[in-house]
Amino acid sequence: MKLSRRSLLGTAAAGAALPLLPARAQTPTIKLGVLNDQSGPYRDDGGPTGVVCAKQAPLDFGISGKGWNVEIISADHQNKPDVGASIARQWFDQEGVDAIVDVPTSSVGLAVSTVCREKNKVMLNSGTGTSDLTGKLCSPNTIHWTYDTYMLGKSTGGAIAKAGGDSWFFVTADYVFGHVLEDDTTKIVTKQGAKVLGSVRYPFPDTSDFSSMLVRAQASGAKVLGLANAGGDTANCIKQAKEFGIMDKMTVAALLIQSTGIHAIGLETAQGLRYSESYYWDLNDRTRAFNDRIKGKTPNGIWPNMTQVGDYGVTLHYLKAVNDMGVAAAKADGRAAVARMKAMPTDDDCFGPGRIREDGRALHPVYLFEAKKPSESKHQWDVAKVIAVTPMEEAFRPLNEGGCPLHKA
Repeated sequence: MKLSRRSLLGTAAAGAALPLLPARAQTPTIKLGVLNDQSGPYRDDGGPTGVVCAKQAPLDFGISGKGWNVEIISADHQNKPDVGASIARQWFDQEGVDAIVDVPTSSVGLAVSTVCREKNKVMLNSGTGTSDLTGKLCSPNTIHWTYDTYMLGKSTGGAIAKAGGDSWFFVTADYVFGHVLEDDTTKIVTKQGAKVLGSVRYPFPDTSDFSSMLVRAQASGAKVLGLANAGGDTANCIKQAKEFGIMDKMTVAALLIQSTGIHAIGLETAQGLRYSESYYWDLNDRTRAFNDRIKGKTPNGIWPNMTQVGDYGVTLHYLKAVNDMGVAAAKADGRAAVARMKAMPTDDDCFGPGRIREDGRALHPVYLFEAKKPSESKHQWDVAKVIAVTPMEEAFRPLNEGGCPLHKA
């Protein structure tokens, strides 16, 4: 049938008169980016397992019933500040990321914290160790959740000095984290009357042979070998110290090693080593319940350490704050989201009840562990026993000593 021009106009007019169907509303979404070492010396301290732990937070939060979604992506910063900062900018400017999680390697963490402040986004730090992140370089956009160099120096270094370790020699990773860890530990042990007889710094992350440094440490006559490093570097130092017989002559202070590191080294080598973490799978019923939920999801059957579960804890608390203030408000203002996190008490199965100070420092108890003897271990992940507990209000640097501009003394 041939339609006239008048018929066509009438048809168009009739169509225009029909009611418009409402557009389908999009579900609001919070987007998180886990940024860590996926391939280098800190891979086993954070890496893919840290991503898995972060993804557990929305599940335990019950996001399916909240009326909004969570999307989590990840990337490898290669332990390079320029790479980390570049990824952060791309995520914020092009991919709609609202918050960045983890960020080990202190030089990278400080760079990413600066980008988050510039873009008014959120940094949910678990892996960065430097205490400067809540000190002179603190930011209203950053939460420092799991540990820091002051805490490690106080819990591990302080305990060893108190037990008679009155002379020290440091082997130190030559970047921000190593420098600050050595400095914080030095201040703590010297206050207890110990002396530092020397130190040596090595290129990070390009060193695997520590033999000459260990020989220098032994020749110094120091009682304590302080390892101001982490991840694979710490493991290599301990293995080589054992091989050269140094562990029989000096006390080795592994200032940052975690349960995954003890597991990787093996109890035959690590037995008796004292170290500090703010989480361990076998602390209580809540930590055991979390480990049961997560261990079947991790690569290679890993049981997570404090940094990895820190990705879970800080993400979970952020989601609580977002839900409390509203998704739109949280996406619009990262500083406001961080402020809401500080205003709310913290509580989760990994770290228990706590709080966040105005400088961004999350507070929770810290545990001094001793690696078990092989004969004491019931299975491959039963690697440590608690020696001492530092209450959360004592475990971290006093607020008025950090120099954070956010703190009004």
